[in-house]
Amino acid sequence: MRRISLLCTFFVGAFLVLSCSSNAEVDRLEAIAERVEIIRDDFGVPHVYAKTDADAVFGMLYAQCEDDFNRIEQNYIWAIGRLAEVEGESALYSDVRARLFMTQEEAEEAYENSPKWLRELCDAFADGINYYLHTHPEVKPRLLTHFEPWMPFYFSEGSIGGDIERISTAKIKAMYEGEVQKAVAQVETQIQEQELLSLYDEPAGSNGIALNGSMTASGNAMLLINPHTSFFFRGEMHVVSEEGLNAYGAVTWGQFFIYQGFNEKTGWMHTSTYTDVIDEYIETTRSTATGKEYRYGNEWRPIDSLKQSFTIRTDQGPQEKIMTLFRTHHGPITHEIEGQLTATAMMWSPAKALEQSFTRTKQSNYEGFRAMMDIKTNSSNNTVYADADQNIAYWHGNFIPQRDTRFDFSKPVDGSDPNTDWKGLHEVSEHITLLNPATNWLQNCNSTPFTAAGPESPKPEDYPYYMSTAPENFRGVHALNLLQQPNRHTLESLIELAYDTHLPAFEALLPGLVNAYDRSPQPQISEEIELLRTWDYRTSKTSKAMTLAHFYATELYQRAPRPQGFSPMELITYWGSDQDLGGIRLEVFNTVVAQLQEDFGTSQIEWAEVNRYQRIDGAIRQAFNDSLPSVGIGHASGRWGALAAYGARYSNNTKKIYGTRGNSFVAVVEFGEKVRAKSLLAGGQSGDPKSRHFDDQVELYTEGLFKEVPYYREDVLKRAIVTYQPGKRY
Repeated sequence: MRRISLLCTFFVGAFLVLSCSSNAEVDRLEAIAERVEIIRDDFGVPHVYAKTDADAVFGMLYAQCEDDFNRIEQNYIWAIGRLAEVEGESALYSDVRARLFMTQEEAEEAYENSPKWLRELCDAFADGINYYLHTHPEVKPRLLTHFEPWMPFYFSEGSIGGDIERISTAKIKAMYEGEVQKAVAQVETQIQEQELLSLYDEPAGSNGIALNGSMTASGNAMLLINPHTSFFFRGEMHVVSEEGLNAYGAVTWGQFFIYQGFNEKTGWMHTSTYTDVIDEYIETTRSTATGKEYRYGNEWRPIDSLKQSFTIRTDQGPQEKIMTLFRTHHGPITHEIEGQLTATAMMWSPAKALEQSFTRTKQSNYEGFRAMMDIKTNSSNNTVYADADQNIAYWHGNFIPQRDTRFDFSKPVDGSDPNTDWKGLHEVSEHITLLNPATNWLQNCNSTPFTAAGPESPKPEDYPYYMSTAPENFRGVHALNLLQQPNRHTLESLIELAYDTHLPAFEALLPGLVNAYDRSPQPQISEEIELLRTWDYRTSKTSKAMTLAHFYATELYQRAPRPQGFSPMELITYWGSDQDLGGIRLEVFNTVVAQLQEDFGTSQIEWAEVNRYQRIDGAIRQAFNDSLPSVGIGHASGRWGALAAYGARYSNNTKKIYGTRGNSFVAVVEFGEKVRAKSLLAGGQSGDPKSRHFDDQVELYTEGLFKEVPYYREDVLKRAIVTYQPGKRY
């Protein structure tokens, strides 16, 4: 393994920057830029046109940098395992985790071994960013002054973090610092703290709904694209080439494919999957004169070791740390269990993942899209699909290892037993899927696939247990109730459905509180109880009951008894029943009423006075301040069953709550003779507070009002504000 000193790293980086400024290199990049056209519409959305896919990618990354280079750089600092260089020692084991799965040399090898067309896209990725940095010397990267074509292999699909973030850095630290016993209590404490914080967190996930022509007024298929991500995690783009690329939708900053979106004939929406795609293998090991070995069946195999150099930012300057990392054929050694090394297996085929992510955007019919799914690398997502031929489809997961069902893979398994190895991957034809169900609709809201199409849904007994561990949730219940109502939808009524204000969780939860009050009336909370008793369980800006219900349910999550094994929906239903909870309902509600009175002078305060949107600057982690301007929001948390989810962060030292995730990019698409779509983006397209597009969609966002998407060039030109080539925007 190469060791690169800090001094060498500095000079290599400096040389690359200088080489980018050399005449030959600049001439090469300028020649590419002259083949690219970027048109910005009236909301700042970039429409990128080029002859080849590679040139379109060049323009795509250049435009992304214009909008939010800060987030692009952050994504790659994290992905390639160099976060400690800017954030210090606390980020070291994020870097270790990245390198455990792929070193830079392995990423370079993956790039070199990729098909020519994919290498060309990766070259264009790096060229587009580097040309932006060359033409914008005022932009000062925190670390990455030059981007390389192997970098996308670390960041090959558009989910937030993807599967790798499910692997505990605290456990990796305990393992590689050799203080496992000392660290066990610390790790357990950290996990408990994370679980406590997660009780406040907005549930991760998204909504996807597909309708065929029998459910629409026009007779055309429609698709709701409704990811729930952290705000500003993705921008909105349109990218077109003369090689068949014409995709519009959400792009994760720094990636060269539309992650959730549509072309003229097909549309795709991803929701987080709960298919079991990560397994842990407890290895039986021994030390020999030549190194560590692990048992596999009747043989002993060497544990692969690799030395890695990490640079850590400190107050005294950068410091280097050399570490030896370990792998078995199951995967990297990520932690210990009762003194035994444990390897973690997950999908790691970055070249194939990039191939699938890009080719998805160019499919023109169901047959092509279905064939693309056979690449089988989209491990963290389900897919909701619709097309111009009126097909609607659903795939639950995409990467599903075959396993011996005699073993319980929800727990670590014995790595020395060859029977626990993955037996290859299930064919897509074996997955939980739907195609054109008789209901004429399908949905997934991170809920069980076994209600995806009501009575036409797949049956759990037909599949191995590990293909779906997702329970039902209140968003799924909400979507089912709406879709089972007779309707012939337009794009506008599909938006209304997606923003329906009913909150089924409170319909299940609040009767328990009201009944507890009726059994033991308490005059000091009588007015607040009556607000809840007469409430229609719908959120709005002016609802005072919504404020009371939200804070009551949030506090109850922390303090109410939690029967083991209950899902979040089962917990809320349990707390809302007549089950004796020992007086906790009224105790919690009194606490909430008193806190609201202390914070706001009244417990009967309108929801939008408390529930706010605020974006002060372009920082990746927003700081919030009650004394600075903010906007009232009527949307509610997806935890309560809101389809238009709006989740807040509670660790702000503020009295009001401020949204950080939920509805971000949202679109509705109709596939007729010509595709038509409407979209909405949280805040705006730009991460620059000085840009008019930093917050020009806030008012639309608060009201759930969508903008018409200009997809065809003639429509783009009608909405064009500025047209330019990269490097020539005046």
